[in-house]
Amino acid sequence: MTFAEATAAFAYYAWGPHMLVLLVGGGLFFLLYSGFVPFRYLKHAIDIVRGKYDEPNADGYISHAGALSSAMAGTVGMGNIGGVALAIAAGGPGAIFWMWMSALVGMATKFFTCTLAIMYRGKDDTGQVQGGPMYIVTQGLGAKWRPLAVFFAVVGMVGNAPLFNSNQLVQILKEQLFMGPGAAAASGEQFWLELGIGIGVMLLVASVVLGGITRIAAVAMRLVPTMILIYVACALYVLISHLSEVPHYLAMIIEDAFSINSVAGGLLGTMLIGVKRAAFSNEAGIGTEVMAHGSARTAEPVKEGLVAMLGPAIDTLLVCTATALIILISGVWRYGGIDGISLSSAAFASTIPGIGPYLLMMCVFFFAITTIFTQAFYGSQCFRFLFGSRYLRYYLYCYLAAILFAATTSLGNVVNIIDGAYALMAIPTMLSALLLAPKVKVAARDYFSQLASKGMV
Repeated sequence: MTFAEATAAFAYYAWGPHMLVLLVGGGLFFLLYSGFVPFRYLKHAIDIVRGKYDEPNADGYISHAGALSSAMAGTVGMGNIGGVALAIAAGGPGAIFWMWMSALVGMATKFFTCTLAIMYRGKDDTGQVQGGPMYIVTQGLGAKWRPLAVFFAVVGMVGNAPLFNSNQLVQILKEQLFMGPGAAAASGEQFWLELGIGIGVMLLVASVVLGGITRIAAVAMRLVPTMILIYVACALYVLISHLSEVPHYLAMIIEDAFSINSVAGGLLGTMLIGVKRAAFSNEAGIGTEVMAHGSARTAEPVKEGLVAMLGPAIDTLLVCTATALIILISGVWRYGGIDGISLSSAAFASTIPGIGPYLLMMCVFFFAITTIFTQAFYGSQCFRFLFGSRYLRYYLYCYLAAILFAATTSLGNVVNIIDGAYALMAIPTMLSALLLAPKVKVAARDYFSQLASKGMV
């Protein structure tokens, strides 16, 4: 079996109908069980992010806004641009509908998992307070469940390797700065070009990730909101320029979602691709975002759960929809032969002639870089849980070296490795959240009762 065949088999067996039940079914349970909290307290969640209810003396390292920015630096990235292109190429327009559905239930999933992140924080070998699915399992379910926590940490180091974002970042920089879109080069020449770009990316990443979560949060808070605004502005330009076509493509997304003749082989295939790409986009139920929100400076778990639920609304319902409509309106998705960031770049070139690909390159650069920063923190948390902090620098060296591997390997291998690891990460994250859901419901009832008694909502 070749390496490509092995990675494809890994992704195939990791993702299947059981993941629909776990992620979508589990998220739907959380939504109903919570009494639709994600939709009833959106304004209050926004007020928390704005700093209205900050607790400067509480445990934690970063503010609510910093936690959300750090988490979104890990989600608003190539999953929203290259990932959406992959969804349309593999599953047709209907895959976007199932990304929307996953995001809606994902808001409830994040409310539960990130409330638990604060409720069941643990301490690492240096005595510092940490959060994440591994601590939820050990602190919330007990020591006998530790093998489940170890399993998450192991697959978490794989899932948070900087493979997809590095691969796609190198691809767009290579195309736009050196070769031109669609241009080909000799295999040897292309390898050295990709390796050279990869080294540059690696050095830039090293300058930030070696500074820990506080530096990552500081960079993310500066870059992520600005890049989202620029990207959405580009999308608005395209949508306004093609306003009469928007209803047609929205209807196409919904119609194709239930088509038995979709390119993915029917309804189930389209659903699986949509859920898979949504998981990579907003990471609801995967567990990575739990580690960022677990570092928030707060003593009130429900507050961080409310902050976390804003993530899927922004990155999937807003940013992914913008990407999807640009690709569909451009028509380039119909021709086949390209996917990932190359498809998105072709769509921008078609809908925003001249400067479109360069605007996309700028957004992709900052989205991908901030995601790589955040994934380094996530992987570090997993490594620290397994082996302690003493040897953490060796993990970071391996992480940086993985950027070079990603820069010079195929997109198919990268996608299969990350997809398979994400599916495995969801098992301990969702299982622990489902078992501890009653704890969250009690805490939420108490919290909202206190707010009501003070006239704050």
